[in-house]
Amino acid sequence: MAVPTFVDRVRLHVVAGRGGNGVASVHREKFKPLGGPDGGNGGPGGSIILRVDPDVTTLIDYHHQARRVAPHGGHGAGAHRNGGHGEDLVLPVPDGTVVTDEDGEVLADLVGPGTEMTIAEGGRGGLGNAALASAKRKAPGFALLGEPGEELVIHLELKVVADIGLVGFPSAGKSSLIAALSRARPKIADYPFTTLVPNLGVVKAGDTTFTVADVPGLIEGASEGRGLGHDFLRHVERCAALVHVVDLATLEPGRNPAEDLDVIERELERYGGLADRPRLVALNKIDVPDGRDMADIVRAEVAERGWPVFDVSAASHEGLRQLSFAMAEVVAARRAAEPREESTRIVIRPRSTSAAVEFTVKETGEGWRVRGEKPERWIRQTDFSNDEAVGFLADRLERLGVEKRLVELGANEGDPVLIGQPDNAVVFDFRPGIDAGAQMLGRRGEDQRFSESRVARQRRRAIDALMEGRAEGEERADVARRYDQEHGLAHLDFDDEHDGQDGDDRDDWQ
Repeated sequence: MAVPTFVDRVRLHVVAGRGGNGVASVHREKFKPLGGPDGGNGGPGGSIILRVDPDVTTLIDYHHQARRVAPHGGHGAGAHRNGGHGEDLVLPVPDGTVVTDEDGEVLADLVGPGTEMTIAEGGRGGLGNAALASAKRKAPGFALLGEPGEELVIHLELKVVADIGLVGFPSAGKSSLIAALSRARPKIADYPFTTLVPNLGVVKAGDTTFTVADVPGLIEGASEGRGLGHDFLRHVERCAALVHVVDLATLEPGRNPAEDLDVIERELERYGGLADRPRLVALNKIDVPDGRDMADIVRAEVAERGWPVFDVSAASHEGLRQLSFAMAEVVAARRAAEPREESTRIVIRPRSTSAAVEFTVKETGEGWRVRGEKPERWIRQTDFSNDEAVGFLADRLERLGVEKRLVELGANEGDPVLIGQPDNAVVFDFRPGIDAGAQMLGRRGEDQRFSESRVARQRRRAIDALMEGRAEGEERADVARRYDQEHGLAHLDFDDEHDGQDGDDRDDWQ
């Protein structure tokens, strides 16, 4: 099977690097067995970046290797050591590459050397327990996992960036013209469809330097898939002007130069989007016998269209100077009309997102489905083998308002709640933490609804209430002993020395 040398359309699967996991670690040294949390954070994964490289002219590298994966971030370690960053993967693409997703939506139009865009963002690194510590959570026994990097399938399509596009029938002499006008050396032969890929040449006329490209294989029906024009017509979309190369020495019966011009114009019209481009006409091969006579016959008919006409010969170079200066004049006028750009431009159409709504809750046949950037990201970060990490996740969801929203929509205790992508969701049994309008508070990873009542706190509050009606000369200790005897707590030895002090919230007993 023949190996292609020019590829202008590929399907590429890109996977950004995963973020490294945070670590749960406690500082230990001699005489300091519990020195506090010192777990480091995981490093972010590498992103995948598309960058325009002027030395790249084809997408053939991605034709042979259609899957690209960026490096992962390093895991955190103890002693506050963070994981290393995953290195970004830069993919060079030709100038004029259009990036689309699977649905055909244009994500970027990369024009200009150095233009780049991040097509897949690397995953965030997970926080270590040192970063999760707070005044209320002094020694977390868990850390967050790193997030997976973005993964998507994109389509790269090359549209050659050229100032002048040469169009015409096969063997009209387009490649010969480029070879005569510039230093480009395309393949030239005396049979149709010699050129199978667009050729580019750089031409200088006076103070103007511009590029010229030819579109191979244009015949009648090219816009519908005949010949090669269906594949390569898009390469003239960016051209400032089109030059019709008319063959004055065709040997095919039933063809004449004027009709060739009409056929090509119909194909351009059917393709669409090129009606505003200026046209020039090059009557090629005037050096052959009867070539000049044919040019005299055709020139008057072509001139009626209002297009400049030039008699040229790619073989003898006759008329090429006049043609090149005419093309330079059109290019200079086009450049003067366009706003001058100070820096390389990049056109990006980001994915549509709704920043105002942090999450949505919808009832489905499987249960209550919760979707949103934050809930789904928190799910990916949670180590479900750690009860404390699961409790931390529950607190985050409750603060975000997920639990309240489920109650408002009529979710009952025990209903399944699904968070995440439909094909990879995490399922919970709904256990509301809101009871009579009061939030249940407790340590991370624990649910006080399933714990025994806190006896010492209830006792202290009851004693505070009895102190208002105490007898004369009765001290707090006397009121406490009376309360214990009445409620059967006399067998317990409470620490009454600190009981009742402001701010004391201990509920331990000896």
